[in-house]
Amino acid sequence: MTPEALPITIPTEIFDLPVHEIRRGYRSDVYFWRAKRTLETSHRSNTATVQVFQKGEAVACGIEEALAILMLGIGHYRDSNHAFELFDRYIELKRRIRSLYRADPEQLREALDERKRIETALDEEWVSELDQISVSSLRDGDSIVPWETVLLIEGPLSEFIHLETLYLGVLARRTRISTNVAQVARAANTKPVFFFPARFDHWAVQGGDGYAASIGGAASVSTDAQGEWWGMKGAGTIPHSLIAACDGSTVEATRSFAETFPDTPLVALVDFDNDCVNTSLEVAHAMGDRLWGVRLDTSESMVDVSLKDATDLTNKAGVNPALVRNVRQALDDTGFGRVRIVVSGGFDVEKIASFESEQVPTDAYGVGSAFMKGSFDFTADVVRLDGAPMSKTGRQFRDNERLVPRTLITT
Repeated sequence: MTPEALPITIPTEIFDLPVHEIRRGYRSDVYFWRAKRTLETSHRSNTATVQVFQKGEAVACGIEEALAILMLGIGHYRDSNHAFELFDRYIELKRRIRSLYRADPEQLREALDERKRIETALDEEWVSELDQISVSSLRDGDSIVPWETVLLIEGPLSEFIHLETLYLGVLARRTRISTNVAQVARAANTKPVFFFPARFDHWAVQGGDGYAASIGGAASVSTDAQGEWWGMKGAGTIPHSLIAACDGSTVEATRSFAETFPDTPLVALVDFDNDCVNTSLEVAHAMGDRLWGVRLDTSESMVDVSLKDATDLTNKAGVNPALVRNVRQALDDTGFGRVRIVVSGGFDVEKIASFESEQVPTDAYGVGSAFMKGSFDFTADVVRLDGAPMSKTGRQFRDNERLVPRTLITT
């Protein structure tokens, strides 16, 4: 029995896609756009089967976003020359509008109005061919194995060949994040993992990265933008800069924060003076039941005060098991056993796994740049033409019974 077709589960508007740039091939490798134009001018409309895969074990993500790109970008222009002229003017207006924000408001309004007219004209020139295309895919969050087909597209190649750069890039980026988060979450052994990589990458990627983190199992994200696609708000409390602004007083920074955000779980950052034990106790005494936890973020080039005289440790720098145990013991001994310990700074799968194997008394992990490492590159190949085998040597159609038919046409 053929499974029922599954519609796109995230509204296309969420992705904020540059529709006209996608259709025109502006953000595609130029050879794909030139291939589209070549197929169109030579009137080649054979039905091609394109399968998408990657070569490692991973947690697939970006599929819904890739489908949104297909939904909005499959098709062609009625009058290509006229559409190209309109698009060139559209790009000129984008640049002009950016420069006019500091200029005459009337000129800005006129430019915005003209851009809207051009967008409407481009929409009128566009002929969607979604009804000529069939798509099957896995779902975001599915575990995949090397060479497994995650996306299958069938239809006239000229209608979607220009989109390959975009959907492959989306799948690669989102799958990298979701897989890295899933590996970290697995190593954390059900303890919460906080997604903190925003400072290590371009701001524009936050929405999709945060969604991918949720697919991988992150408990929270650090910016509102990272939570936009899945209805989450950014979480976090005190940076070192706030402590510095309070004359270096962690207690004063924590108290001020608590007064400003009384409904936010209060986590004090306790390594400003490189004395996590005493700072944790000071904050715990000052804040009482209001304190949810303390966060240890000692630099990997520093040795905490409580460890400087330790002679039985081979590595005393940064946030390490001995430091966490010292803080935990001090809190427990003074009646603050309910105060949780969050650790951050240089944590990755290996370090978290080591902490868990040693049963270090941490309650949550904050992870940053480790989520950005590695690569999960996807490849798309034509493997059939008009139903007959057609592919480059070494590639062939690989059936995947897990693929689900997808509905791209909205009603």
